[in-house]
Amino acid sequence: MMQNKTIKKAMFVKMNLPGGVISTGEFANLLHPLEDVGIKEVKFGSRQQLYFQVTDTQLEALTYTLLNQELHYEIGMDTQPNIISSYVADGLFNQSTWVREGVYKDILDSFDFNPRLKINIVDPNQALVPYNTGNLNFIASELGNYWHLHLRFPGSNLFFTWSTLVNTDDISRLSRLLEPAITLASIETPEDGRQFGVKLEQLALEIGKFLFQPIQQPFIEPSFKLPYYEGFNLYQDRLWLGVYRRSETFSVSFLRDICHVCLKHRIGQLYSTPWKSIIVKDIQPAIRPDWDIVLDRHRINLRHALNELNWLTEDFDPYALKLKQELVHQMNWLDIRTYKLCFGIKMKPKSGIWGSVILRFIKSNRSKSWFQVQYSRDFNPNSRDFITYKKRVERGELLAVILALCEDFYLLQDKHTDQEHHSAGSLLLPEEVNTSTVLHQCTQCQTIYDPMWGDSTQDILPGTAFEDLPETYHCYLCEAEKMTFQEIDTVMKNSNYFS
Repeated sequence: MMQNKTIKKAMFVKMNLPGGVISTGEFANLLHPLEDVGIKEVKFGSRQQLYFQVTDTQLEALTYTLLNQELHYEIGMDTQPNIISSYVADGLFNQSTWVREGVYKDILDSFDFNPRLKINIVDPNQALVPYNTGNLNFIASELGNYWHLHLRFPGSNLFFTWSTLVNTDDISRLSRLLEPAITLASIETPEDGRQFGVKLEQLALEIGKFLFQPIQQPFIEPSFKLPYYEGFNLYQDRLWLGVYRRSETFSVSFLRDICHVCLKHRIGQLYSTPWKSIIVKDIQPAIRPDWDIVLDRHRINLRHALNELNWLTEDFDPYALKLKQELVHQMNWLDIRTYKLCFGIKMKPKSGIWGSVILRFIKSNRSKSWFQVQYSRDFNPNSRDFITYKKRVERGELLAVILALCEDFYLLQDKHTDQEHHSAGSLLLPEEVNTSTVLHQCTQCQTIYDPMWGDSTQDILPGTAFEDLPETYHCYLCEAEKMTFQEIDTVMKNSNYFS
């Protein structure tokens, strides 16, 4: 456990909630001592962790409580990031055939060390939890109990795609093996990353204790549609409750009451999300009145618009939070549609903020601040390839630029929809028509060239066939030559491709 005897006033304590899950009993045992020493509110972070601020006096009073918690904690630092997972989305926002509660629990229980790299364990068949914001990104494959592994080298946006699938039982052991080497690596170019990644694979093979499987079906980025993660919602024969707070803070008394209701009705777990909200599952409809009492008592509002829920800010950054609130207020007033988009305000160069539109802080003086406005490739927030929309925008002009970018996004959607309708013909219903789209995939890093989108980083217009690309064309991510791409054939229904 991390200790620091020179803590200044109002230092934060960070507690890791592995996979974004905490038992209600364990949480209640933490909240009562916090309330006893005068801590009135806590926050959930973008990696599903828990934060609260303490003074020297409060920290001294909490020493025994913290030491007796099984949760890993740090004071005033975050050198051992929380493992994030899509466990919170299980049964609510995904339709996976094999990634279930037991799989998540087995993986999380297998970690007998506190990683210093960011680890993501995510089912891609949901859009609540990102899968490429970690350093070791384990992404569920189509093959049961096997995962794709995308390595992102620390302090960079350079990726290496593991050439085989990783078994569920090997995730913890492989992470322990790779962490020291990746932490010390100095990767500056895509070629550096590729060469180093190959060496890591050779190291793992030499050990001979891992159950790797060949990749039969390459990973294809799914479309992104952020689910509405707030309020009471029905699933199967039960309800789940999502709670979002505009201030990004939760009162300790409110969370204590939630734990009380959960324990009363044998609800064993609470879940945090990367959107700094919480979710409660397994609520029987008959006990809904008990939850209404708690929400009424603490004046909790459950009717926020989706175009407020789709914003991300860095943890403990009041400037970014204020900017978010200003922009959301203005966009709500103008009734702006942001469906299929999400926004991130990135104040620090190496923060894990993600989104389909990123406001990247550049500089400020006494009266003004400036941002670079970027969007991710195909507007997919899980893509780590960003394209600059405006290089330098003063804060007061951000709204106009965001509105123009949103307009461009929907014009692009309209263009593709028109193309779909034209190709479908007038005599067939959309759901009756199958189209076969030929894609090409880089064999070095698994990046896909889709002629529908082209490649704006190399001035390749949408609609350009792979065969028509210049011979100088290269992978925008790892810079591999055109000849390294292989053809893959993807069949999709017109009515679902852009849904």
